[in-house]
Amino acid sequence: MSELKKHYRVFISAAEPSADAHCANLITTLKNKCNSIEFAGIGGPKMQQAGCELLENTVEKASMIYNALANVTYFHKLLKRIKQHFADNSIDLVIVCDSPAFNFHVAKAAKQSDIKTMFYVAPQLWAWGAWRIGKLRKSCDKLCCILPFEEEWFSSKGINTTFVGNPLLDESEIQHNNKSASDKRQVTNKIALMPGSRDAEIESLWQPMQQIAIALKKKHKDITFITVALNNKKLDKLKTLQITGFECEYAIDSVEKTASSVDFTIVASGSATLEVASAGCPMAIMYQSNMILWHLLGRWLIKTKFLSLVNILAGHELVPEFMPYFRSTEPIIESIDSLLNDSENLEQTSKSLHELVEPLAKKITREEVANIAMKMLDIQS
Repeated sequence: MSELKKHYRVFISAAEPSADAHCANLITTLKNKCNSIEFAGIGGPKMQQAGCELLENTVEKASMIYNALANVTYFHKLLKRIKQHFADNSIDLVIVCDSPAFNFHVAKAAKQSDIKTMFYVAPQLWAWGAWRIGKLRKSCDKLCCILPFEEEWFSSKGINTTFVGNPLLDESEIQHNNKSASDKRQVTNKIALMPGSRDAEIESLWQPMQQIAIALKKKHKDITFITVALNNKKLDKLKTLQITGFECEYAIDSVEKTASSVDFTIVASGSATLEVASAGCPMAIMYQSNMILWHLLGRWLIKTKFLSLVNILAGHELVPEFMPYFRSTEPIIESIDSLLNDSENLEQTSKSLHELVEPLAKKITREEVANIAMKMLDIQS
């Protein structure tokens, strides 16, 4: 064990709201373990509130980072600022969270400056882009993965990997209660519509979700709808794009809490599906893509049989996934209608979803990642 330094400097790179939340929790946990760690980086308001000095609020520009190829100038300038920060400061550890398209470059810059690097959330190379494994191996000292099967997959590729649990489930009902979350839900004949938090997702999925809801209402007169938004800005966008003939309740709330209060959810593909699953809520999953690009490129690059996290973890189609969804909503309407008419199937799906995510919630992720970071900093906890 090396002699304890007076101060340690950790740089954290996050671009999305979810990563901002995960890293804010990590910062708080690390501060509780050691009060001599200073944090700087790129991220959002939650990281800043937790005590991280922000070079740039990337969460406000998440769509730009997400579509980095279309914003080369911004991307290049931001990376240049980060490299300069590495040159001007003695950084002990760089933690990059999710957003691999951008964070691969941050990690590479860190290694060029001889700084230890941790990847918090593994890039999904097992699904597509496996040729980038060499790039990850060169730029990653420690990989903290949040899906159980990833530990073996990445370890077999020569990368130091540990499964740390899933941060989305750190505060879930599963984590704190032995009783199934699905057992606590009351039957309300209510369906939640969750088109995602990115503007691109809302613009591509919100209208078809509303069309599906209108069609289902004609078949099931007593059902009502609710949609949940990340913040007021997203809520206003949803309301602005509401179509004629559609009625719903709007709320700013967590995905899991909303899913715990409804009978069924129509949700955009992504991490939100695991939050819905943790509530034991049956769902249908949607994702829209460019039809031409999908058939020319996407379908050949994707290596997994299923595309949604829920079905990938299950190893079979536990819930219907429409990925990618292109034009017609009829198959989605028919599938959901069939499920709503089969209460026994819904009950079994609810139980299976709860059992599926339970192993992911056995660890407190922020604690696991903080302990790994402490070891990488050579701090005795």
